[in-house]
Amino acid sequence: MKTKRTFLSILTLCIALLFTACSGKGTADTEKSQNTKTESGSKSADDSDSKLNDLYQQENQIFADHEDVWNKAFGMMSKSAADPNGNYADSLADTVESNKESFTDDELKTLTADIETIRKIEEQIAEIEKKNTGSDKTDQKNSSKDASPFKNFSGQDYDGNSVDESLFSKNAVTVINFWFTGCKPCVAELSKLNELNDAIKSMGGEVVGINTETFDGNKTAIKEAKTILEKQGAKYRNLSIDSSSDAGKYASDIMAFPTTILVDRNGNIVGDPMLGGIDNQDNYDTLMKQIQSVIDADSTKETVINSV
Repeated sequence: MKTKRTFLSILTLCIALLFTACSGKGTADTEKSQNTKTESGSKSADDSDSKLNDLYQQENQIFADHEDVWNKAFGMMSKSAADPNGNYADSLADTVESNKESFTDDELKTLTADIETIRKIEEQIAEIEKKNTGSDKTDQKNSSKDASPFKNFSGQDYDGNSVDESLFSKNAVTVINFWFTGCKPCVAELSKLNELNDAIKSMGGEVVGINTETFDGNKTAIKEAKTILEKQGAKYRNLSIDSSSDAGKYASDIMAFPTTILVDRNGNIVGDPMLGGIDNQDNYDTLMKQIQSVIDADSTKETVINSV
């Protein structure tokens, strides 16, 4: 199991504050006051990020300490409609409770104890993030309506060929699967994803894989990913993206792998993310219904446009 979070960039914050401080033509005293606020804000953000990083690492260590049983649990995760603002432990507890007959008594004991520890960690994380949000909450809410991590998209396939947002415009729907090499449930579904890619090509769809370990053109990780893809007979396109890009940050915020999302031809995410592998037939059937829905909506739009 691998858990990742997006951390607030101190450099970005400092640059943003710096631009704010230099945007006006104030007096020397005003500039001095602004610089003081900048330094204070940077220090506060630095302390906050340090605490968040420590908490995230604690969660990561919990999953690492009991990797086998957590890989088993995440492999059972189906489509999630969980509140993204809710406590992550609730989603984990729901998954375990729904599949408790699949675990031994010792495994259940381990999972239950881990979940309670994660719940307490998540409460601390939520408190820190609430303080960080502060006065920016309204602005973030307003801007999020138009924001998409796949606008101005760019990356490279494993053969070095560049791709951009036209990847989406050429398809009625693009199925993006986030995975990493050491994730057993991720690897287990690769052949099924290849089957899905073949099935939706004629429908105007495509499956694209993004392995989070291949970020920033990591050659070693790309080589390992290619080897696994070949062994699993997965021939669909896989991409390496920049970790600092919007898509990279989105991927870094994913809490459980594998995660699959749908993107329309305008680069917008459609519907809720699907957690867990589509080698689970229920997940596969659910995903296919979502894909068909996006394709139908795209076809309707095209019909309207052509009739005008």
